[in-house]
Order: sequence, then C-alpha cells, then structure tokens
Amino acid sequence: MLASFGQNVNVVVVGASGGIGSALVQMLLEVPQVENVFTFSRRLLPSSLRHSPRLTDGIIDITDERSIEEAASSLQGHSIDLVIVATGLLHTEEVAPEKSIKTLTVDNFEAVFNINTLGPMLVAKHFLPLLTKERKSLFTALSARVSSISDNRLGGWYSYRASKAALNMMLKTLAIECLRTHPLSIIVGLHPGTVNTSLSQPFQKQVKPEQLFSPASAAISLLQVIDSLAPEDSGKLFAWDGRVISP
Repeated sequence: MLASFGQNVNVVVVGASGGIGSALVQMLLEVPQVENVFTFSRRLLPSSLRHSPRLTDGIIDITDERSIEEAASSLQGHSIDLVIVATGLLHTEEVAPEKSIKTLTVDNFEAVFNINTLGPMLVAKHFLPLLTKERKSLFTALSARVSSISDNRLGGWYSYRASKAALNMMLKTLAIECLRTHPLSIIVGLHPGTVNTSLSQPFQKQVKPEQLFSPASAAISLLQVIDSLAPEDSGKLFAWDGRVISP
C-alpha cells in the first residue's frame, strides 16, 4: 500500500479524530514506507493512537483560516507527499439534511458549506506549498456520490449535495492550477461509500448490509485508490472501488 509514493512517505491527515480519519491513521501507521503521519483535528487523538513515534498530533479548526495557517506552519521544513482531508458535515443537533426546499435555511447552508467546501480548500491553500515537487504527491478531500448532478435521482439534501458538488469543482480548478506548479501532483475527491460512522448513523436503515462499510475497510479501500492514481487522474472524483464518478 502506497508503494507508488516510494520510501520515507510523509502524510498529513486533517480530521483525524473522526471515524474514517482515525481508521486512516491506524492503517497508515502500519505501512512500512510511511515515515511520518501528521494528524490534525479539533481535539487531540486518544492516547491509544498516539503511541507511535511516527505520529505527530496537532489541533486545527478548518472553519478558522488562522488555525489552518498555524497548522501548516508547524510543518515547515517537512516535505509532504500526501494530504488527506477527512472532515465533513451532514448533520448535528441543529443541522439536518433538507427533505424539502421548505427546510432550507441560510444558517444551515453556510454551516455545511464552511465545513464541506471552504474548509478543505483553505487546507489546500496553506498545505499545498508543502507538497513535494520531486515525485508523486497527492491532495485529496472526502466528497460523496450524492454530489453528482447526473446521478441525482432522489432529490433532497440540498446543502450537503451542493457543498460537495462545489468541493468537486474547486478541486478540479485546483488541479488545473497545480499543473503549472506541481506537475507530478494529483488533486482528487474521494467517495468512501456509506461508512458506519456517526455521520451516516441516522440514515443507515435503507442501506443494504453489504453496502455499509466499517471505517477500517473504507480506509483500506481509499488508500488503495490513492496508491493507484497517476497525474492524469487529477481533478476527478473517485469512489472507494476506484471508479470515476461523473459530475
């Protein structure tokens, strides 16, 4: 896993305390060629994850650009090969995905966009200068199949769908820009599937058991997809099985 990056790989995981993020961290620490895993979340990771000398844990708030800038500054001097943004907002006690346009509100829309669209792109703004230019490097943020306009057959979930679709567009635009500055870099969105985490918990009743993934299996699938990607894949949205999702 991650053999395409070579040896002494340095990885950043933003949102490392979440279900998918923590599973990614655990998997990355088992990959021999990974030299350092730098993790950032709203809170420090549990001690069970901080036992490895290869792990450096820090705090970040992706709704606060200054916090993002400080996190990136803490890694000055390190050459980063892989950045994974594993954050996302679908619901809270105050926010719920809209079943009807009648439930759309400005406050909820802004909250979802700040986490799902603007936050990951501000991470890109401050962390991309750290990406190595000498070999394959990759920046990715978790997106979703429901961001696909052509695949939207059920409707609803206005803010979440729109925020992820906007994220896909911004990643595509970033991929074009990076052709000039980081020609070996890959910028992609990743759809992890429906994963058994707190984000999907209230919406699992309609999911077939074989289509509900554990965080560990999702992490393995995502890392396998990341390993398989090449510069010509930059700007696309990939599902957990390696298939491209149409816009």
